[in-house]
Amino acid sequence: MRHIHKGLNSPRPLAKAHAAPPVDAAGASSRWQAFSGKAQVQEALLDEQYQLCGYSELKAARHGVGVHIEHIEPKSRAPQRTFEHGNLIASALHADDLGKLAPADRFGGHAKGEGYDPARFISPLDPDCSRYFAYDSDGIVGPAEGLSEHDSDKAEYNHGLLNLNAPILVNKRRTQWEELDELIEQHAERGWCLESLTHIELVPTLGALSSFFSMKRQLLGPLAEQVLQQHAPALS
Repeated sequence: MRHIHKGLNSPRPLAKAHAAPPVDAAGASSRWQAFSGKAQVQEALLDEQYQLCGYSELKAARHGVGVHIEHIEPKSRAPQRTFEHGNLIASALHADDLGKLAPADRFGGHAKGEGYDPARFISPLDPDCSRYFAYDSDGIVGPAEGLSEHDSDKAEYNHGLLNLNAPILVNKRRTQWEELDELIEQHAERGWCLESLTHIELVPTLGALSSFFSMKRQLLGPLAEQVLQQHAPALS
């Protein structure tokens, strides 16, 4: 999970709807269902997120799935935040994808259900959200080393709640870890420029990042921090 920096300006249809927010869950549900600005809002959210899912960091368009607009704090619990820009992210998957996937492969907002606990939830809008998670070569995400017991519990809760170890994600992360690890070895053995490889993997191209940015950042180590600081300081 990487930090999402929200733009200062809310998309116009969203700002207009938020000027008179719903007051109860029923109103939130009906007004959101009727909201005609979803396509414009989703595009703006994806631009903020460099085209990555806010929870899994999957680049949905690259992997043949869609996205939906996700309410971080569910609108049933916080109806007044239904149209609040600071409560919305783009998350894989689209509702149309669900029938094509095994239940175990549903992740992100479609896995969250009613288990949301604001005291334990780690939001991608939290500036330090990435410090809670680490990745291994098998494609598994888990609590980072050195966390307190409290923070480790939060990390476990989040990747469980969001099903971030869904088989579909684990397989994709493992494949991309293996491919990048092999490229790192080739570059080291042949004297090729590792900085150029790091730039390709981590610096946005046409406003988009490749899938699993945080995992690749971890694998590339200190060089990743140097390249980001020089070429993409907003991500460092």
